[in-house]
Amino acid sequence: MEEMDRNSLFHPLTSIAAHQQGGPKIMAGAKGVRLRDHAGREMLDCSGGLWCVNIGYGRPEIAEAASKAILDLNYWHLFGSSSHEASIRLADRVLNLMHEHADARHLRRVFFGTSGSDANDTNYKLVRYYANLRGTPEKRKIISRKGGYHGLTAAAATLTGIESYHTAWSLPSTDVVHAECPHLYRFGLDGESEAAYCDRLIADLEAIIEREGPDTVGAFIAEPIMGTGGVLIPPAGYFERVQAVLDKHDILMIADEVITGFGRTGQWFGTGLFGLKPDMVTLAKGITSAYFPVSASVISERVWKVLEAASPEHGPVMHGFTYSGHPVGAAIAMANLDIIENEGMVGNAAEVGPYLLEGLKARLGDHPHVGEIRGRGLMIGVEFMADRAKRKPFAAAQNAHRLVAAHAVEHGLMVRALPYLEVISFSPPLCITKADCDEAVDRFARALETSTPELRRLAAG
Repeated sequence: MEEMDRNSLFHPLTSIAAHQQGGPKIMAGAKGVRLRDHAGREMLDCSGGLWCVNIGYGRPEIAEAASKAILDLNYWHLFGSSSHEASIRLADRVLNLMHEHADARHLRRVFFGTSGSDANDTNYKLVRYYANLRGTPEKRKIISRKGGYHGLTAAAATLTGIESYHTAWSLPSTDVVHAECPHLYRFGLDGESEAAYCDRLIADLEAIIEREGPDTVGAFIAEPIMGTGGVLIPPAGYFERVQAVLDKHDILMIADEVITGFGRTGQWFGTGLFGLKPDMVTLAKGITSAYFPVSASVISERVWKVLEAASPEHGPVMHGFTYSGHPVGAAIAMANLDIIENEGMVGNAAEVGPYLLEGLKARLGDHPHVGEIRGRGLMIGVEFMADRAKRKPFAAAQNAHRLVAAHAVEHGLMVRALPYLEVISFSPPLCITKADCDEAVDRFARALETSTPELRRLAAG
């Protein structure tokens, strides 16, 4: 199987040279929060796949829902006013969840896709469409943020603010501008308070709008908590002040909730956690817990009214995907949301997440190469430093955190080394127990102990 993999598969986000030398890590099965590789080794999954397996692995209810959906109506599309019950009910349910759990009653319509990347591509296009229909075609630039991750289609990769995703791809385009990354621990000045740092971020945003011209900026996109960037939590008051700047200049707010949506932070949505009032919301991952590829772009009354008013003149909205609103995916999403609600998984994330965070802090907080340990709910990051006392990071090329993550696998723990900063993320399924968390902390501590001599050598270099 390993040789067949090397000779047939083109892996995403993988070094071809390293893969040809080291080979694949082949998974064979999973149940609950446990993975099993093809050699029979069991691992505790604290990655949730790619932040996405919210209800855990191997749920028979999902298989039953998929089987019924396939037998009832395995496919139909939503083009040209075609519809089906599964997508109708899912759209209504998503809106109700956002109305009730995020106080976002201004959100009015749901457009379905298959990935967070294509949902952000949809939102990128909608910013332009909205501007053109309003008669302000120049107002199409989007402000993203350094460290932000919004996907890897051409438009979504341009929105993404991580340079490694642009290198050799001739990205980003000139219609996207990147503001500063809101991470006080790494980018705050010596002695700078959280309030002063927030002032500086807002001044940076206002300067960008002034430089580009308010009449050219159509939207601002942000993850409530940056995921791939390093589990980066914004300073207090940040989003309230951002919203005020956007309102002042008639700029749309896009909340990328691909990771933070559906319970990961201990609340249903990051929109509710931070009191956001977005004009568009990007959803994926947790909507099906990765049992089927489904995404959603949720749009506000403000945007919908413009689209609706212009419809007689402009005709059909010429955008969509073959698998938009796939009936099997919609049925799986409904079953997934039933499990999240009926088993209180959002509440479990709110309770068990802080327990895991405090366990990591207690066990690792004094380590000379562990900087900040932070998180909300079951979205946690451990940042590594060459010199903790001086807040001096490892050189990016040293890949210090990847070394620790590799040792974690050897100790039976799956975590993820992130690509922007030297951070390892913990994002286990929302059904994880406190006993599982104790086990995870113990395994990670042993992995760090194994890694420490090499970390010490890298820091000295």
